[in-house]
Amino acid sequence: MPQTPSDLTIGQVAERTGLSVHALRFYEREGLFISPVRRGPGGRRVYTEDDVDWLTVCVILRASGMPLPAIRRYTELVREGDGNEKERLALMRRHQERVTAQIADLTRCLDLVNHKVGVYEDILADQAATCRPAGRGAVDS
Repeated sequence: MPQTPSDLTIGQVAERTGLSVHALRFYEREGLFISPVRRGPGGRRVYTEDDVDWLTVCVILRASGMPLPAIRRYTELVREGDGNEKERLALMRRHQERVTAQIADLTRCLDLVNHKVGVYEDILADQAATCRPAGRGAVDS
């Protein structure tokens, strides 16, 4: 099989997606590619730009907390083609609800962290104000 200029090695795909070579093999074993990964001379994996684009979608879905079985199901639905958009939408809506809940939880966490940062900044500012050497006036500050 002759290689085309757009063919990518597993190392190139790993670099572009941020996934390790091991993770790419795992994604392939788990059926998370739209099309089977081709093999070049010597049995080496050969990827396309479409593979990289799809992996980018998978990486983002995974980073957002989508479980692997849900990503696998979404992949299957996309692989099947037109006609299952209703199921794809339902899957994405369920995930959207989970991500929205995660954002709300993280916002509450950030509110607490911001409050604590403010408390400690105030304490340190008060300490700095009371530790000024005697005889120095407002002109020096």
